[in-house]
Amino acid sequence: NRSFGLVIAYLLPGFVALWGGSSFSDTLRSWLGAAADPPTVGGFLYVTLASIAAGVTVSTVRWAVVDTLHHWTGIRQPHFDFSRLQENIAAFDLLIEIHYRYYQASANMLVALAFAYAARRTAQGVWLGSLAWADFGIVLLEAVFFLGSRDALRKYYTRVAQLLGSGRTEKTDGGDAQGSRAPHQLPGEGRRGSH
Repeated sequence: NRSFGLVIAYLLPGFVALWGGSSFSDTLRSWLGAAADPPTVGGFLYVTLASIAAGVTVSTVRWAVVDTLHHWTGIRQPHFDFSRLQENIAAFDLLIEIHYRYYQASANMLVALAFAYAARRTAQGVWLGSLAWADFGIVLLEAVFFLGSRDALRKYYTRVAQLLGSGRTEKTDGGDAQGSRAPHQLPGEGRRGSH
């Protein structure tokens, strides 16, 4: 189950971002098997590692943009009582897997798909060209990922607050603590020393 969560949260969005980047790179195109030669084992390994790296990059952009947008538009992070974490660690891990990983997957795909779409349109030189049904499909997918990410994040915050308890919502200059959380902190962990 943990492997599945990591695949949907990082590997798949990273692969989508790589696919978009392959518009500008013969090397990426060959790794993805889009060139005339069949894909190799080395290419598969490279594309897997590159997808993970791209997925982590996409996730950092997601943290900076999508998390902040959600917090500015009404989804507030409760102040979790992490003194109760040790006795609830298994349940907390489960909530990460069934809610936060799906939030990451939806929000990361939102970012990755936007990047891939922009890269493809730029490579084709049709930024200002006419729109086709596929373009409207991309907009629809982006809306689905945005709404899905909002729902998953809201459920994650609600369920963790029920598990660990919560008090006031922490706020900082540009939003709440989650919006200013460094990427290496635990999901739900606010700024240190701001309690």
